[in-house]
Amino acid sequence: MVLALIDLQRIFAEPDSGWATPDFQRVVKPTQHLVELFAPQVIFTRFVAPAGEPAGSWIPYYEQWPFALQPPDSYAYQLVDEFRGAPTLDKPTFSKWGRELADAVAPDGRLVLAGVTTDCCVLSTALAAVDAGAHVQVVEDACAGVDEASHHKAIDIMRLYAPMLEIVTVEQLRSAGGSGQ
Repeated sequence: MVLALIDLQRIFAEPDSGWATPDFQRVVKPTQHLVELFAPQVIFTRFVAPAGEPAGSWIPYYEQWPFALQPPDSYAYQLVDEFRGAPTLDKPTFSKWGRELADAVAPDGRLVLAGVTTDCCVLSTALAAVDAGAHVQVVEDACAGVDEASHHKAIDIMRLYAPMLEIVTVEQLRSAGGSGQ
């Protein structure tokens, strides 16, 4: 079982960012508990801008958010201080699911997700992993959305994917010893 922590970056944490997640600080402590519980099976992800020019539907996206066209080593794209220095899996897409996470969760196919934002990158990663056959648990109290209502809507949508996708809490995982079951 692998814990993937989605996009715990300054660009989402800092209030003056165009992508600020208002409840970001609320998820830091629960996430630290998850890291302790799952170490060393922890993967931090980062959303980063594309290496070249945006293509396809990403063109109007970055026209709307031009401040985000920064290199991966920019201050904005770094993990927040609490997780600084951890290795990262970087993707220029909302979903972080792909060969790297698939290989990491093999052979048992179990993935635990937390991070930001519930209604974008967490949701996108969870659904892609479920489609690929992984059993996914999303840790509700270690996720934050663009606002509280959007967070709850995304959680409610993901509940519809049971039993392939399960919504859990940090305490449930702690009680289960990190196994989630």
